[in-house]
Amino acid sequence: MKKQWIALAIAVSFIVLCAGCAPSVSVQTKQYLGVPPYPPTDPVSVAILREPPARPHERIGEVTLEPDDNAPVSMIEQKLQQAAAQMGADAAVIVADRTMRMGAIISGPWYGREISPNLQRVVIAVAIKYTQ
Repeated sequence: MKKQWIALAIAVSFIVLCAGCAPSVSVQTKQYLGVPPYPPTDPVSVAILREPPARPHERIGEVTLEPDDNAPVSMIEQKLQQAAAQMGADAAVIVADRTMRMGAIISGPWYGREISPNLQRVVIAVAIKYTQ
């Protein structure tokens, strides 16, 4: 009985450890004021664009993504599509994809502290709805 508990504890510890290493993508959305709410769309149908389309469209909001360094591009794109789809978007136009300073990391003893910038990737996209 004791061996089973030890094995269970080791298995749970391993799962928790692996979950902490999994890449993640933080997502924030902002719906623009004065834009009517749209029903959610299918995330698979949301196109990811690098330039605004020539078709008539309306800007309905913004999606900001902060992926981990080890987050694969497919995961970032999937999170973008899901967030834009929740707003009812037909497409998401990427307007910024850069590394930004997001605070600082302070380390060392009180008498010899080291301050280094905390750099993080930020992707910003505008969610759009086609009007025709």
